[in-house]
Amino acid sequence: MARLNYVELPVGEIGTVKGFYESAFGWSLTDFGPTYACTLNGDTDLGLQADAAEATKAPLPVIQVDDCDAALAAVTAAGGTIVRPIFAFPGGRRFQFRDPAGNELAVMQPD
Repeated sequence: MARLNYVELPVGEIGTVKGFYESAFGWSLTDFGPTYACTLNGDTDLGLQADAAEATKAPLPVIQVDDCDAALAAVTAAGGTIVRPIFAFPGGRRFQFRDPAGNELAVMQPD
């Protein structure tokens, strides 16, 4: 089963943006190092990426799948362009791709 489970936002300064979402919506964001924080509510979570070397130019929708390798093959066969091959991160594995319209998305498989 595939479902949208995460949206990652590129941010310049993590503290200010984290404080905004906590104050505006009452969300609790967990820090994963000095440049990353996210909600962990288990529904559709929000990530804040302040590492300019890792951040995308636009919000990054993340699709959760049961099998990352099979999804990579399916995305490639359907005409997607892989922009970041499968890599591990705390909590799972993921890859990033562009759809035929040029939108960048990610696919992740939780541990």
